Amino acid sequence: METLSQKNNIKNTIINSLNKALSYPEYRTLTEDLVLKNSTSGNEKTEALAAYTVLNNRRMKRWDKTLKISEAEKNRILSFKGNVIWLVITESWCGDAAHVIPVLNKIAELSDNIDLKLVFRDDNEELMNHFLTNGGKAIAKLIMIDKKSNEVLETFGPRPSEATKLVEDYKNEHGKLTPEFKERLQLWYNKDKGQNVILDILDLLKV
Repeated sequence: METLSQKNNIKNTIINSLNKALSYPEYRTLTEDLVLKNSTSGNEKTEALAAYTVLNNRRMKRWDKTLKISEAEKNRILSFKGNVIWLVITESWCGDAAHVIPVLNKIAELSDNIDLKLVFRDDNEELMNHFLTNGGKAIAKLIMIDKKSNEVLETFGPRPSEATKLVEDYKNEHGKLTPEFKERLQLWYNKDKGQNVILDILDLLKV
């Protein structure tokens, strides 16, 4: 159970992070700029991470153009009556984020009650430390915040539920994720076309 002091600390950390948060178009522009500079976000600047940023920029561009949300799902999103900020912790090199965040953006675009904001993990260490996954700084991490009270309502991530199960099952069997498995996971994302994220988020919104 969180104490009042801990809750206030989390609120202040969230407010500080929101002050430097990016909109999705700003995030996409920044990613494009990193690609042109052969660079990456985050504290660690390596050729490998810069290459992942290039790859993820292509992925996001593809999902921005091709992602489909059904009419039934749109109606459920439109029925959401809350008023929230989705604060997402990410980095340009993160493969999961490149598949998940464009879906979150498409959902947020449908609702006047959802405001999507993005921050970089390494620039927001205190925020990240409040929202670890099994003790790790896994991203993308969505924090759903009530706009009026700044209370944290829900969290989501770093992966949709089916991908999470694939990862956990593989880790249980093999001890760690191999490059072959990571390639398999990317194929799963391509086949799923964002649908698992959509369903998970509809559950999160309770609509």
